Amino acid sequence: MYESHPSSHPTVAVKVTSPYGNTLHHSENATVGQFAFTTSEAGNYLACFWIDSAEKGSGISINLDWKIGIAAKDWDVIAKKEKIEVGVASQTADQSMWPYFTEGVELELRKLEVAVQSIHQNMIYLKAREAEMRTVSEKTNARVAWFSILSLSVCIVVSVLQLWHLQGYFQKKKLI
Repeated sequence: MYESHPSSHPTVAVKVTSPYGNTLHHSENATVGQFAFTTSEAGNYLACFWIDSAEKGSGISINLDWKIGIAAKDWDVIAKKEKIEVGVASQTADQSMWPYFTEGVELELRKLEVAVQSIHQNMIYLKAREAEMRTVSEKTNARVAWFSILSLSVCIVVSVLQLWHLQGYFQKKKLI
C-alpha cells in the first residue's frame, strides 16, 4: 500500500519489477494505491516511484507499507469469504461471555494453519537446498581428491624422469 502526500496535488507513478526484469505492477497518475503479487522468482524486487507531474522543486512524501508472507494476507476478506465470525474477547472469564471467546478462535486457528503451512513449505525448501548443497560439496570433494591424486602422480613421474636423466648424465660424464 502506498500513499502520496502532495503539497500541490502531483501524481505518482509506480513500477515493480522482478529480479529477471518482468514488470509485476505498473500504475501512473496515482495518489493512493494498493496492490499485491505472488512471486515465483527468488531474488531482489525493485519498486520505483517517480513524480508524474509536479513543479520543479516541489516536495512529495510517499508512505510505503511492504508486507511479505503471512503479514500480507487480508484476514478480514478471508474471514468474510470463508464465513468465519470475528469476535472480540472480553476481559472477564464469565460463563455468559463464552460465545465471545469462541468467535475469534476460528480465525486465529486459520491464521495458525497458514503459519504452519508456511513454515512447512520453508522446511521443504531448506531441505531441498541442503540436499543440493550436499551434492555440490560431494562433487567438489571428489574433484579435489582426483586433482590431488593427479598432482601426486605428476610429481612422482617428474621425479622418476629427473632421476633417469641425472643417472644418464652422470654415466656420460663417467662420475658413476
